[in-house]
Amino acid sequence: MLDASIRHPRWASVPDAQWSDWRWQQRNRVSTLAELEQFVALDPRERDGVGARGFPFAITPYYASLMDCTRAGSSCPIRRQAIPVADEGLPSLGDMEDPLGEDDHRPVEIISHRYPDRALLYVSHNCPVYCRHCTRARKVGDVASAPGRGALDEAYAYLRRTPAIRDVLISGGDPLSLSDRRLVEICQALRAIPSVEVLRLCTRNPVTLPQRITAELLEPLRELHPIWVSTHFNHPRECTAEAGRALERLADAGFAIGNQTVLLRDLNDDAETITALNRWLVRHRCRPYYLFQCDPVRGSGHLRTPIETGLRIIDELRGRLSGLAIPQFVVDLPGGGGKVALTPDRVISREGRRWRFRNAHGREYEYVDPDDAPAATPRRAASLPLVM
Repeated sequence: MLDASIRHPRWASVPDAQWSDWRWQQRNRVSTLAELEQFVALDPRERDGVGARGFPFAITPYYASLMDCTRAGSSCPIRRQAIPVADEGLPSLGDMEDPLGEDDHRPVEIISHRYPDRALLYVSHNCPVYCRHCTRARKVGDVASAPGRGALDEAYAYLRRTPAIRDVLISGGDPLSLSDRRLVEICQALRAIPSVEVLRLCTRNPVTLPQRITAELLEPLRELHPIWVSTHFNHPRECTAEAGRALERLADAGFAIGNQTVLLRDLNDDAETITALNRWLVRHRCRPYYLFQCDPVRGSGHLRTPIETGLRIIDELRGRLSGLAIPQFVVDLPGGGGKVALTPDRVISREGRRWRFRNAHGREYEYVDPDDAPAATPRRAASLPLVM
């Protein structure tokens, strides 16, 4: 784990009060090639990627300080998530601009309603860091996609007339990019809708801008519980003392926290990395919730892994890591089909009421159904059982 209390020398002279101020971090994000070249040894792919016109990039000084800045061609997991590369301009099989079909499931401008009891509310176009695998690259970073009060009022009206929606995901961009007052206003308006039972704040701020998790933000939100926080740690290098304190502040204030990791090629696509990450998360009271197959968003082909990789990782975690630290491996189906959980197949065979299983260590065990259970025709188990 990296000690992020050591800043990059570029910001060594910044007073502690400024460094700890999330507004200062936002104002001083690195967002141009000239700024980046001042302290990062870029390779040609990165230089071409930053210079290309496409999905914007911006990196907080805090997150930039976690990068390996000295070696051109570095495989640093922070660089690979934050700095564009020329590969983003290359087409890849299965690429989609809107891979989850969110725009096709918009009853009003800023709501995506893909599940009967849940809806996503888009409240901000801005993020502290624009992740290169972002599923909303088509709109995040575009000021034109920032919703106004009229769009919010229209969204609240839709939620009031759709009482089947009990769970609202407040997302963007990153909702914590808004001011304290604005975010609290949105949560208060949602809490005033009788049918809305649970709010979820979808934020990567604990990872990229942990200074944002302040008492001033959390105190007024505590009165609006239950509020869950869905965050997005991808690699142990992001597991700093500052990030840990941000998670602990959230937990101490009564927020339930779940993490959603995205599998990324040559970054976290092995069981050892996921094990280290998830153990750290559990120690800081954050439940590993999902391990996502990377969405096939345009420009992310160089980051995506085969589905078999996720199945292999889950298979290696089971029996070696507490169930509390094992997430569901899911594919969010392209076109808006929803999430499908995939699990490694441990069934070897079934004959009548007798089932034969393989455990996490490769040994075989038998389980016998009760006498009154219906017998089944002997069969071999399917190799990839899918569970909705």
